[in-house]
Amino acid sequence: MREFVQTTVEYINLKKYQKMKKLIFILFVMSNAVYAQYEDFEIDALVTPRKQGTVLTVGGEQADIQGFSNKSIQLAVDALPVEGGTIKLDAGTFELKDAVRLRSNVSLIGSGPGTILKRADGFKSRLIDDADYAELKLMVEDASGFEPGMSVQIWDEPQSSCWDVSAGTITDIQDNVIYIDSYLIRDYRADHDGWVSNAGSGVLVQDAENVVVSNLVIDGNKENHERVDGCNGGGVAILRSRNVTVDNVHVKDFNGEGITWQITENVTVQHCEVEGSGNIGLHPGTGSPKSRILNNNVHHNTVDGMFICWRVHHSMVKNNRFHHNGRHGICTGHKDSDVIFEDNHIFENGSDGINLRDENSRNSPHRNTFKKNLVENNGQNGEGYGFAVYSSPQDLVIKDNIIRDTDKGTQKAGVFLQENVPEVTMEGNEISGHPDGEVIGK
Repeated sequence: MREFVQTTVEYINLKKYQKMKKLIFILFVMSNAVYAQYEDFEIDALVTPRKQGTVLTVGGEQADIQGFSNKSIQLAVDALPVEGGTIKLDAGTFELKDAVRLRSNVSLIGSGPGTILKRADGFKSRLIDDADYAELKLMVEDASGFEPGMSVQIWDEPQSSCWDVSAGTITDIQDNVIYIDSYLIRDYRADHDGWVSNAGSGVLVQDAENVVVSNLVIDGNKENHERVDGCNGGGVAILRSRNVTVDNVHVKDFNGEGITWQITENVTVQHCEVEGSGNIGLHPGTGSPKSRILNNNVHHNTVDGMFICWRVHHSMVKNNRFHHNGRHGICTGHKDSDVIFEDNHIFENGSDGINLRDENSRNSPHRNTFKKNLVENNGQNGEGYGFAVYSSPQDLVIKDNIIRDTDKGTQKAGVFLQENVPEVTMEGNEISGHPDGEVIGK
């Protein structure tokens, strides 16, 4: 009898425990639901007034700011509150004598192909006196084609490319002396063929974050505009900035680089067309991790479709078309590592479809993956390769690509490997039609 009573008590206690456990679980779920509801609750206009984002229109008679020039757009940008806002451009052609300069938290949105930002005609003059480092004035032979508010670039023969070129905006002109807003970054000598031109970008994003440029055309007026050289200018130029998106922008006939971004984080270039640039189509570089290059059409540019410069890593290049460019479709090199190139069509470029340029083992583009790309009929200037590997990349993967020549045999080999290239993982590729062989080495 005692054992029966003990067993019965244990059974009752077990049932109580199970009920209590179930109750605790229900209470836990309910409390979490209440907490989640509390967390999701948004305080609406209690301490801080609710405000609609500021939108200003620029262009025609009905616009907030009337006029079709960079000055009109800049007035709107400068009129936005400190927290930023959106500038909407009417259809029409806006003449640019200087770049449209965007600051943080500003979106520049056009009305589609009818919104055209066109660079003004070019002008240049020789320096007649040396322009020294950190100066803010330039003495030129002829100042008649310059005016305040106009962009300028300054160079001489030894210092005429990349970061050696100075850029700024004219603040005043007295006789043949031009005053500018930015310190010169080099010494430019008159006796070394020193020049000043009104070359400049279309849209400039500098020292900013959370910026969008979308739904418009930038016409570089290449035949009549001075060349924009150096890394600090382009149809769209992004410098020392982060969280920038360039979406559905058509850059055409820009006498320099189409879209360039240098010293950046989290730049996305998508759904853009870049054609007819006098230099490179797309130029990510100078330390630009987390670049996303998606669904673009880049063609008929003088040099490369895309030149990936220094330290572009942990990035994605997907679903793009690089074709009919003067040199390579894609060129990559110095520390450009951990990049995925996927589903791109790279065809009929002047030299190599994809070129991994010569770098030592420490600085080579490591851990890059090329998969599901179609690479065909490159070498249109006489000869080239589908892939040309001149550097020493570790963990290079070339997988599931179609690499072929179906035209005139100008793409001499599917994959060329320079001597001493480390082992390359090659899987599932379809390689065909090359006169020198499918995979060759030196």
